[in-house]
Amino acid sequence: MKLSSSHSDDLKVRYRYFVIAISVFFIFILSRIWYLQIVRGDEFLQLAKNNRIRIRRVPASRGMILDRNGNILVDNRPSFQVSLVPEDIDDLNQVLPEMSRILHMDQKELRLRITRHNGRQPFYPVLIKSDISREQLAFLETHKMDLPGMVVDVIPRRSYSYNSLASHLVGYLGEIDQTELNEMKSSGYRQGDFIGKTGVEKQWESSLRGVDGGRQIEVDSVGREVRILSSVPPRPGNNVVLTIDLEVQKAVEDLLVGKIGAAVAIDPMSGRILAMASSPSFNPDLFASGICREDWITLLNTPFHPLQNKAIQGQYPPGSVFKIITAAAALEEGLLTPDETLECPGFFTLGRKTYRCWKKGGHGTVNLRRALVESCDVFFYQVALRLGIDTIAKYARQFGFGKPTGIRLGGEKPGLMPTTVWKQRKYHEAWYDGETLVSGIGQGAILVTPIQMANMISAIANGGILYRPQLVQRVEDVNGNVIEQYPSTVMSRVSVSKKTLQIIRQALRGVVEDPRGTGKAARIEGVPVFGKTGTAQVVKLETFEEMENEQDLPIRYRDHAWFVAYACRQNPSIAVAVLIQHGGHGASAAAPVARRIIEAVLHQDHPLHKRIALGERSSAESN
Repeated sequence: MKLSSSHSDDLKVRYRYFVIAISVFFIFILSRIWYLQIVRGDEFLQLAKNNRIRIRRVPASRGMILDRNGNILVDNRPSFQVSLVPEDIDDLNQVLPEMSRILHMDQKELRLRITRHNGRQPFYPVLIKSDISREQLAFLETHKMDLPGMVVDVIPRRSYSYNSLASHLVGYLGEIDQTELNEMKSSGYRQGDFIGKTGVEKQWESSLRGVDGGRQIEVDSVGREVRILSSVPPRPGNNVVLTIDLEVQKAVEDLLVGKIGAAVAIDPMSGRILAMASSPSFNPDLFASGICREDWITLLNTPFHPLQNKAIQGQYPPGSVFKIITAAAALEEGLLTPDETLECPGFFTLGRKTYRCWKKGGHGTVNLRRALVESCDVFFYQVALRLGIDTIAKYARQFGFGKPTGIRLGGEKPGLMPTTVWKQRKYHEAWYDGETLVSGIGQGAILVTPIQMANMISAIANGGILYRPQLVQRVEDVNGNVIEQYPSTVMSRVSVSKKTLQIIRQALRGVVEDPRGTGKAARIEGVPVFGKTGTAQVVKLETFEEMENEQDLPIRYRDHAWFVAYACRQNPSIAVAVLIQHGGHGASAAAPVARRIIEAVLHQDHPLHKRIALGERSSAESN
């Protein structure tokens, strides 16, 4: 049978449509293949490799922190930490309960840790817990088949050889926060990294950190490591050598146990700090693996702020120690001579108000030396009125008050040295003579820090040089090669004559040696000690004035006790500032502490001891 002409034409049309459809289909397939393999081929190849081949960081060990004699204060120890790679986990609800049980962590906290890092790179592990125990490690290894995506690394963690010793100086570490990460991402920091939060750990972060290494590894379908393809070893951080002396630091901290306050011991000829302590203190090991919430709350709620470094952040009225400044200003301005005498009947009347001396019966007729030796308030009331607050402030600022010393620790407070302009700007009020009067004895609005006091007495000792307090001597690599040295830095020189300094030094010697001196408790047999006591009133409490026993006062109302001193006449080797917060009188609470700090140096066989000995021999020979 023959096909009709119309039927044949119809088949040809259908065949043509069929060929076109097949062609379009293959064109689409080829186009798609070209798009996937050519246009996005590299991208998909990389994704495929990431699923199988990954890079794991190997954290570098942080550099050690040592004292001036090479004693290790802060080192590292091996620690196990566990992380999760969310991309390797099909069902978090199956993994988290097991992790929660083994690590003793709340499931909500685990989930929060993972979701908090949603912005990280794919296949980058999320830190779950640091410093896990060996028992937890054993459990995790036993159950690893049920824990896809789990990664356990051995990493270096901070180790503190002397627990809380020098904690405010060395500082502590903490997990990097989002703000820090945004600022430091270009330097290679990642989520979960630990960085210095305070102290030397923070200020020398770039030196201590080191350079991380890495391993290229092949993993299986659930993220478990199959083999190492290549590796780059980490480069450890540099070591930081401090200026502090371990034995002196121990002595200072032992002396502050049970007290609230701070002490600074400094080499007055270089500005290098021998010891600096603040009490109460804290154990930086709490932060080494990430502080838990309970410990953090406990630290925050502990009275008198253990995290505060009172040596540089505590601001207190200087009390009678400030009479050194008032005396220097009056001598330099020619408003007082060493032999001029003033009367102290035990009080001084200005207008309708009476200002009392600490000695109710008065000191009688006193000159400058006796006024400093016995710390006569009425003498300095009168001298302060001659000077005026702006002149007093001029000399106080020369000695470093009212501005940070520049010590490289971070968070240093400037204190406050008021002037007429300051009060007008702050309170829109005029300055009154009564305020000048109390400022002359270190009360009123004046605020200082213990390190400023140490710097001031250092300048008295060394002839008027104000050094920048220095905490780090040098940075070394792991082989001991010096990377960076930190020489002493002179910030300024006070414009006070040698004669004025000599007059003040003689008076400070009398404070300790004179039978009526207020600093007798700092006396050391055979060693000239030059010092000044201070008792800074915290609050005026008329109702407590007649209370016979100061210990009956609530602690927050008790006075602050100060003592500043330096030892050795010809070659000053140590200057000390001691503050006992709410400690009562400087003579009884602070001076004994200063004496024992100086003795701690004397009892050591190191260059400072030798310098004191040499200085004393020179002094004896010159006499």
